[in-house]
Amino acid sequence: MLNKFRLLTPGPTPLPERVRLVLARDMIHHRKGEFKEIMAQVQVGLKTLFGTTSTVLPLSCSGTGAMTAAVYNLFAPGQKVLVVEGGKFGQRWREIAISHGLEVQSIIVPWGEVVTAEAVQAALNADPSIAGVLIQLSETSTGVLHPVEEVARITRDSQALLLVDGISAVGLSPCPMDEWGVDCLLTGSQKGLMLPPGLALLALSERAWACAEKLTPGCFYFNLIKEREYVHKGQTLFTSPVGLILGLKESLDMLLENGLKALYAKQWALTMLTRASLTAMGLELFAKEHFAWGITSVLLPDGVDGVEVLRMAQEKHGVSMAGGQDHFKGRMARVGHMGWVDWADVVAGIYALNDCLCAVGGYCGSRDYLEQGLAAYRAALAGEPGEPLSLVYNS
Repeated sequence: MLNKFRLLTPGPTPLPERVRLVLARDMIHHRKGEFKEIMAQVQVGLKTLFGTTSTVLPLSCSGTGAMTAAVYNLFAPGQKVLVVEGGKFGQRWREIAISHGLEVQSIIVPWGEVVTAEAVQAALNADPSIAGVLIQLSETSTGVLHPVEEVARITRDSQALLLVDGISAVGLSPCPMDEWGVDCLLTGSQKGLMLPPGLALLALSERAWACAEKLTPGCFYFNLIKEREYVHKGQTLFTSPVGLILGLKESLDMLLENGLKALYAKQWALTMLTRASLTAMGLELFAKEHFAWGITSVLLPDGVDGVEVLRMAQEKHGVSMAGGQDHFKGRMARVGHMGWVDWADVVAGIYALNDCLCAVGGYCGSRDYLEQGLAAYRAALAGEPGEPLSLVYNS
């Protein structure tokens, strides 16, 4: 009873009361007029959020399902794709592609670093038969933001389709699909969209649809051609996740009611708050320069048990954060600041992290680490989203 529970993980994320109330309403039928009207309204909001004139497909699955749907509908077994592997979810692109019988060529990027557009260009020049480039916008396992806009300048002048996993980026940082030239953009419901897990959203460019129309879908359930036909009728191909679609309508209203710039300004300011505070504490940010706007990954000092730190943070302070994955398990903390999270939630999370870090033998490099973070927050709000801050963090 001492502390409210705060969910600061990179998904699932907290649910706004407005969304929870919509999720609690009586069920409606997914083939009737009321639902069709809501689907039409959802399409308008999704196109704005994705920055596209293309149909955005709601799929009853997780984000991994949308990744699978994209691969199985856009490529035929035996085709070659280029996968950017810089974390756990880059590896997932590879695993999905292999499961569909694709020939995979990977660009291996050290965790915490980004792929360069030059590396993608060199790979495409060396093998013009590559049919697709598969990449994350935000690599959730590391907190890295890959330069998708730069990569898109290369792929749109080639035959390779650009597939972008925006699961921990859409609704958090800009990715105007049509303007950049992205061929497939997908996301999941449980991160920036402020919904429970179980719904994925996917949009294709005109040239991606042209590829899909030439192929027999590799999966009965994920048939994007038929899904598009049904969405145009205000329905989904199979049984709709009615509650999640109703919640999506409400979350889109919330996300867009002040415009995309205001949405991104908030996310950028929360990112600056988090990074400034953690830096002032003396911790090492994992993604040094190219970092996500919804999650901040930080390395913990040698000898500190990261699993214990996060366990204590939840038990003592009511703050749930994520740890590192694979070889960074126990060595990293991942602080989520996406969706229905504000500055006070983030401050509480950083305070909990600092307190528990010190309790297990770690250290703090500053007594005003929260003040420095809030100064960065105010400065970021006063500037433009994505504009670097000229602050010096002192201990």
